[in-house]
Amino acid sequence: MIEMPPNPEISKHPDDDRLSNPAGRLVTRFAFSCDDKDSPLLPAVFDDWLKNKGWQLRPHQRAMLMAQVEGQPTLLIAPTGAGKTLSGFLPSLIELERDRREGGGERWHEQLHTLYISPLKALAVDIARNLETPIAEMGLDITVETRTGDTPAHKRQRQKQRPPNFLLTTPEQLALLLASREAETLFASLKTIVLDELHALVTSKRGELLSLGLSRLRSLAPDARPVGLSATVADPLELGHWLVPHAEGKPQREPQIIQLKGGTSPDIEVLESEEPIPWAGHSARYSLPDLYVLIKAHKTTLLFVNTRSQAEFLFQSLWTINEDTLPIALHHGSLDVSQRRKVEAAMAAGSLRAVVCTSTLDLGIDWGDVDLVINIGAPKGASRLAQRIGRANHRLDEPSKAILVPSNCFELLECRAALDANYIGDQDTPPVRKGGLDVLAQHILGRACAGPFNPLDLYREVTASYPYRALPGELFEQAIDFVATGGYAMRAYEQFAKLKPMKDKETGQILWRLSHPKRAQQYRLNIGTIVEEAMIKVRLTSWKGGSGEQKRLGRFGRVLGEVEEGFIEGLAPGDSFLFAGQVLRFERLEENSALVTRTQHREPKVPAYNGGKFPLSTYLASRVRAMLADPESWSRLPEQVQHWLALQKQHSIIPSADQMLIETFPRSGKFYLTLYAFEGRLALQTLGMLLTRRLERAGARPLGFVASDYALMIWGLRDLAKLEEELGWSFAQLFDEDMLGDDLESWLAESAMLKRTFRNCAVISGMIERRHPGMEKSGRQITMSSDLIYNVLKDHEPDHLLLKATWDDAASGLLDIARLGAMLQRIKGRIVHAPLDSPSPLAIPVLLEIGREPIYGEAEDEMLLEAAEEMGL
Repeated sequence: MIEMPPNPEISKHPDDDRLSNPAGRLVTRFAFSCDDKDSPLLPAVFDDWLKNKGWQLRPHQRAMLMAQVEGQPTLLIAPTGAGKTLSGFLPSLIELERDRREGGGERWHEQLHTLYISPLKALAVDIARNLETPIAEMGLDITVETRTGDTPAHKRQRQKQRPPNFLLTTPEQLALLLASREAETLFASLKTIVLDELHALVTSKRGELLSLGLSRLRSLAPDARPVGLSATVADPLELGHWLVPHAEGKPQREPQIIQLKGGTSPDIEVLESEEPIPWAGHSARYSLPDLYVLIKAHKTTLLFVNTRSQAEFLFQSLWTINEDTLPIALHHGSLDVSQRRKVEAAMAAGSLRAVVCTSTLDLGIDWGDVDLVINIGAPKGASRLAQRIGRANHRLDEPSKAILVPSNCFELLECRAALDANYIGDQDTPPVRKGGLDVLAQHILGRACAGPFNPLDLYREVTASYPYRALPGELFEQAIDFVATGGYAMRAYEQFAKLKPMKDKETGQILWRLSHPKRAQQYRLNIGTIVEEAMIKVRLTSWKGGSGEQKRLGRFGRVLGEVEEGFIEGLAPGDSFLFAGQVLRFERLEENSALVTRTQHREPKVPAYNGGKFPLSTYLASRVRAMLADPESWSRLPEQVQHWLALQKQHSIIPSADQMLIETFPRSGKFYLTLYAFEGRLALQTLGMLLTRRLERAGARPLGFVASDYALMIWGLRDLAKLEEELGWSFAQLFDEDMLGDDLESWLAESAMLKRTFRNCAVISGMIERRHPGMEKSGRQITMSSDLIYNVLKDHEPDHLLLKATWDDAASGLLDIARLGAMLQRIKGRIVHAPLDSPSPLAIPVLLEIGREPIYGEAEDEMLLEAAEEMGL
């Protein structure tokens, strides 16, 4: 069905009228006369089909047709349900039908015309099914096929020789096609490249690989026109520039951007429960009776959570109270693919009343029968919320209905900020990533698989892509050398030599080719940028022998279980953490095991964080700070939360939007420092690690910290309110930006974070191969190989390409250094200190986050709740 959204904002010509977007950038909106009902752009067979359906094209769909006639790279930004996908395909359908009638040649069915690329296999399959319907109803002689990892090998091989007119695939399959010797012939006839859910692709390494593939396609099919489709975009111009070729860091042409405004506003509410909102925690257990009532009152409900563990908990909890035995299903990435497909099929058939899901359904299939979306916990971003809300109704002319369920009081502030942002249409999708060097190395090897290449030509091709537009020539040469030899420290090992130079007989130029044909097979087996999160065994051991240097750590103790590497890699030797019902001391990481010993500490220094998978967006963080600083806005909050904030104002301080509040207070023989930065968990965890090092150096004797998206709390044995008086450190010194220098480097040198990040880069770059013909390496084997290589490079070639890639990844992802740096700059001269005698109302939820699963019962929580009651909370 072609949806009928409201008219877009249309200007006469992109050069005549430029409109500002929320990011302050200039966006061109495509112009087209929408009153010409008899336009020759629409052939009779299509016009008749539309009339028989009782439909007519809407302005944005007609504008897409004109953009194709003019050969313009185009970005369509429209809400979910506006018919974006058919808007992208309709010009190709019309062009194919016209060309066929005018004589398309004998091999008409064996020429690839349109390439569709989706971030999800399931989405490609669903789009193919929806596309085949109008083709069959109009009797068009057009072929459509999908190509994913699930496509049989014989069919994939046939598609390279005799492709369909429409090929629907994924970024990884495109890379494989471009790495084949048939690529030049296969893509010679390509006219259109449709990139669906573009916003979800460009912010990951998959997007970097796709950008290089798109640049390669331009060389093979110069006339092919890219079309981007997206629903949630913060910076339309940047996304549009991602589609077009660059030279010397600048776009060679401006994209046409068609952006729809208007439509039916979503119906969004924050859950109003009779049960009080918890001060801390992330399960939203209090809301279970309300959720069940909502599920019963609606036809089909999607319940989104942020982590797989939360999904498991909510699903089990709902079944416990499911007295009516309603059909409720579970969907997340750890489930077997066959189980996920069963759930998707049941959803399409309308046989489920509710599905508990994670981000696996953020880009969901077109399910028009979903009439309610519930988001458990804070959404972490306005754009993510808009994407999830779009799953309801999936029709632009009907309002999507959604309910936000905060898990705790701080999350309620975030839910309100996200709701406000959604109503005014603000977006906060992350910026496009800078191109990774590990992804570049993979692409270089893939290019060699297709045949010998000239490095100068390839450099121009690579820098024509948006993420790599500023890539220095020296780094590119280093990337070539890395793929050819493994780098200076590794060039003696044959397994790393994947390219070799050769002289072109005709031109005399130096070309690069594969060192051996088997490299092509190994490339095909190891393609892709998704490295699954590995688990680390927690092995309980003990110190043996005498004392001092004679002591040695046992290696073969009892395995207590497994935890994600992401948690272990942030620990330094000596850190204590909670696991398997006991507080453990981390000694070191050896191969695929975290060696731990028992400790007498009652509280963990670094408690596990069981919150959301996604960090709080910078945009929502600023809105939460503004809301907190504006007492007049509190009237829109529940009475419980208004009372909480009023008591905070009475007992401590409410900081202004540009200030950072620090509170210090004693409790149970320890001294606490709490800062309220609202800068996201990743940045605040990094800040916690760095601050504890500084406090140790100052003699403050810190014992541990806990970080959330909103606040950071550190505790120790010295009065942290008297830093300057007793220890000679001011708060300005403590939070100086220089902590991102030596302190950061020394912490990283002690932790296992860089070593684990290096492993992912080594796998993506092809230095470490996960799969070989007939065998696959275990996670332990991969870790052992990467640890060995990391140590060699660190000692003998510290400027190695992969070490640079590793630092870039850690800085932008695991550590969020850029955001932390911006925060430290923002609070300079704006730190407000409140020395208190007891925890403030804002501090109570943070204290409750410490050791959420203690073995010593609930006494600590009870004491805190009693203190809260004394305060009047």
